[in-house]
Amino acid sequence: MRLDVLGSAGTYPTADRPASGYVVSAGTTHVLCDAGFGTFAELTRRMDPDQLDAVVLSHRHPDHCVDFLALHHALSYGPYQRRGLLVFCAPGVEDRLADFLGAGEGHVFFDVFDFHEVGETNHVTVGSIDLRFAVTSHRVPTIATRFEAAGRSLAYSADTGPGGGYPELCEDADVMLCEASLEGERDDHHFVHHLTATEAGAIAREAGVQKLILTHLPPSLDPERSRSEATSVFGGKVAVASPGDVYEI
Repeated sequence: MRLDVLGSAGTYPTADRPASGYVVSAGTTHVLCDAGFGTFAELTRRMDPDQLDAVVLSHRHPDHCVDFLALHHALSYGPYQRRGLLVFCAPGVEDRLADFLGAGEGHVFFDVFDFHEVGETNHVTVGSIDLRFAVTSHRVPTIATRFEAAGRSLAYSADTGPGGGYPELCEDADVMLCEASLEGERDDHHFVHHLTATEAGAIAREAGVQKLILTHLPPSLDPERSRSEATSVFGGKVAVASPGDVYEI
């Protein structure tokens, strides 16, 4: 299994760092996981969009889903014949995107994509990849996703604060791809629906994962400080995701 990082910035992108977006692959199976600002262009550097087998959209915040609209335009109005692309998403995502497009009954949006709302009870298989989900602690309905193939596993947090179902989803994962939107020790000024790097490291330690990859760092944070804070409690290998990174899992 392979993880390609399309973007990893939290909240908003910069010129060289798109927002959250990843491709998880196993053999010829490719799953796009989140599609934040700037990630569609990065996707096209790696593959034609009609090579995707499925999409996972963790929630309706634009830094995780806005470039799904670019994917829609490419598949609907470009040179591609793909129809019925599977989309697994948190509640409310399909309606929000359809409303933005003004997609009423008979719109091509509903031909191109086959939406399925998922939560902690769902377990689906796409090609050679198994996917399980958990509901996270975030301001809007949000899902974390565990990808498994050929005995290897990756657990992606999407956005979450302490609590929720993500820590359990991570248990014994080979790689944990986890948001670290905050730095320093948590206090009353920290947003309760995001994690500090230290908290991400603690989840990784308790879950017994092999490697921790931090993501969703806002551009204002120092990535080396975040990595150091996570390492201090995890004790294992910690990386900070950057566009263009490829991880063999």
